[in-house]
Amino acid sequence: MSASDHVNLEKFMEGVEKRNQGQTEFIQAVREVAQDIFEFIEDKVEYHEAQILRRIAEPDRVVSFRVCWEDDNHNIRVQRGWRVQNNNAIGPYKGGLRFHPSVNESILKFLAFEQTFKNSLTGLPMGGGKGGSNFNPRGKSDSEVMRFCQSFMTELYRHVGPDTDVPAGDIGVGAREIGYLFGQYKRITNRWEGVLTGKGLEYGGSQVRSEATGYGAVYFMANMLKHKGDSIEGKNAVISGSGNVATHAAEMILNQGGKVLTLSDSGGFIHDPDGMTQEKLNWVKHLKTVKRGRIQEYCDEFSGATFHKGERPWGVACELALPCATQNELNEEEARALVKNGVMAVAEGANMPTTLEGVHVFQEAKIMYGPGKAANAGGVAVSGLEMSQNAERISWDSDRLGKLLEGIMAEIHESCVTYGDQSDGYVDYVKGANIAGFKKVADAMLAYGVV
Repeated sequence: MSASDHVNLEKFMEGVEKRNQGQTEFIQAVREVAQDIFEFIEDKVEYHEAQILRRIAEPDRVVSFRVCWEDDNHNIRVQRGWRVQNNNAIGPYKGGLRFHPSVNESILKFLAFEQTFKNSLTGLPMGGGKGGSNFNPRGKSDSEVMRFCQSFMTELYRHVGPDTDVPAGDIGVGAREIGYLFGQYKRITNRWEGVLTGKGLEYGGSQVRSEATGYGAVYFMANMLKHKGDSIEGKNAVISGSGNVATHAAEMILNQGGKVLTLSDSGGFIHDPDGMTQEKLNWVKHLKTVKRGRIQEYCDEFSGATFHKGERPWGVACELALPCATQNELNEEEARALVKNGVMAVAEGANMPTTLEGVHVFQEAKIMYGPGKAANAGGVAVSGLEMSQNAERISWDSDRLGKLLEGIMAEIHESCVTYGDQSDGYVDYVKGANIAGFKKVADAMLAYGVV
């Protein structure tokens, strides 16, 4: 980056920080994109004059609302809900709903900002949005979750629609929650339409949706390795998380001949030096989705595995790493540990799981590093395909969807290489993803004029 670009970047970020005081996650996400975009648009006057990046970094709207519900003991509870509609230049707003105590406006704005570029990369007509609540479904009864979801949708329904904004699931919002949300939407509007994705197969859901994010992250990793004449076969993989994304990423690593050593949750991580089998992964899926248990129970079931309380798995030696839990779960020190222990490739199954300092460590060490907006775009890609199926009132089979997913991830990889290929042969996938995602949105915005 030239000196003038650096000055312009810092001036731009000063404005972002002033307008979004205290929103650290959002500011981090904007800086990570802006540092690549400023170099790309240095000689492109039209983007500067139209203030395109400034406009993308200001959401179209942020809707905040109260959610009142009654628990099983007849106590009235009050939560806060949000929907951030960041940019719809290339299609309806699209992005998940997250129910977790950590949810706040900063986190949802960062996720909606990232979603704008991620959705652009898929090649499908989807804008970027995100929403959720500080409600915690953990420990709640089905009836309590139902009452909360119904109350949440009673406000949200007026802001969404199949041609306006199409939410999906995210952390804390799985098949159960999507069912309750969709049921309330249908009840209020008297319409059956594709307003949510991640639905059950019985009422308009798509095959391959539950596997898509985890499988897609591994497909992206496989493409990175293939680009260097290598493959996943025979390599050790360290994975964080133990939910839908992590377990399906682990499953695809196994399918491609790799060995999975770890999974984790908020309590710590388990290390299985013998490697996980499909049988073990099926047990974890049952533990998490049916029993809603903790990952440390794995060690009681399978001998040889150890549980590391309060720790993250990044100190375990491996060739492949897939952070699939949550944002900022892999810091600079942990990135250095991975590099020291021989990691070759990192593909993010979660959204912004690596801190900016950690990303710089991978880039400086010339590690193949697939950022979340590219590597975990498989989930929203199949959500987009679910929208198409709903519009046609038809269901596509899993073979067709699996091939479409694999093809989309290969195309995203190629787009990243196009804009991220460096003179020394290293591919900066962060730069490639940021520029490729930005250019499509920016060109659409230019076509509309100042709106």
